[in-house]
Amino acid sequence: MDQASLLNSQRNTLRFPLCRKRRLVWWISGVALFLSALGLTLCVLNPSIKAPLRPGLDFTGGTQIQLERVCNSSCETLSNSTVYDALRDFSLPTEEDILAPKLSQAKVQLLDGSKLLVLRLPFLSASQGQAVIKAMDPVAGPFQPGGQAVDTIGPSLGGQLLKSSVISLLAAFSGIAIYISLRYDRRFAALALAALAHDVIIVCGIFAWFGLFLSLEVDSLFAVALLTIAGYSVNDTVVVFDRIRERARLDSDLSLSDQIDRAVSATLTRTLYTSGTTLLPLLALIFFGGATLFWFAIALALGVIIGSWSSIALAPSLLSLTDLKNKKKIRIENLETSS
Repeated sequence: MDQASLLNSQRNTLRFPLCRKRRLVWWISGVALFLSALGLTLCVLNPSIKAPLRPGLDFTGGTQIQLERVCNSSCETLSNSTVYDALRDFSLPTEEDILAPKLSQAKVQLLDGSKLLVLRLPFLSASQGQAVIKAMDPVAGPFQPGGQAVDTIGPSLGGQLLKSSVISLLAAFSGIAIYISLRYDRRFAALALAALAHDVIIVCGIFAWFGLFLSLEVDSLFAVALLTIAGYSVNDTVVVFDRIRERARLDSDLSLSDQIDRAVSATLTRTLYTSGTTLLPLLALIFFGGATLFWFAIALALGVIIGSWSSIALAPSLLSLTDLKNKKKIRIENLETSS
């Protein structure tokens, strides 16, 4: 088969009509962005959060106590309010004439079917932490002998972790922006960064709603997940844009919209396979990774799904707008010439 026949056979292959469905793509992404922005705003306005996301112990500082209960086939039913009432009525021992913190603002979580009890408390000393564990024994015990974990982070260290996480995210996004701007033309660079912002905002918005309804707190692992999502999203978008540039050379006589449809069709299977194989280990972490990595895996899985959507649908459909502008410009020039 000669080159002309090969080119014609490629043109006759089934195309994914992305450009004809671009308004639907924009509506889906627009609604997702609106709901995400709404969730972030409600978190800021919430008196107990006062931030776009509910900050965890890593960023605020304090003491976290995790207790593993002794269970046979299933754990005895335990409610958050029962544990909270016990903490509220418990008086911490004072040390060296230092006023003991109040436990009325303590946060209680029950995980793995009430098997794990997690307490987030103000900054406590080692003896005060042990006193809390003893106070919980008649309420939620008995506990596994080796199933206790006490983590303490000072307020200054929490602030440093928050600052470092924000700086890391800004540095990563800036580096990506500089690289794409040098590697591609302005259109591709701007759209790749728009897709990146789209993915990060939606993932943050989903976790903002989790913070409102599930009291879910974000920690340093969430910042790591956002950095991973940024790299994955840009990599996927660059692959699609590379194929669009390749189709522009092969199909120079076709409109940009047709070139985009053919490029997306050519990369669609590859993107779906890549996303699917990436999701498999994340699903394993979600179902078998335990409580520590559960929300980290959830964030990554959401990022993979949303990143694949923005790479194969949102960014290419926005690129097709430049074709509409060129057609409008040509139409105006033809009208001026005929007049």
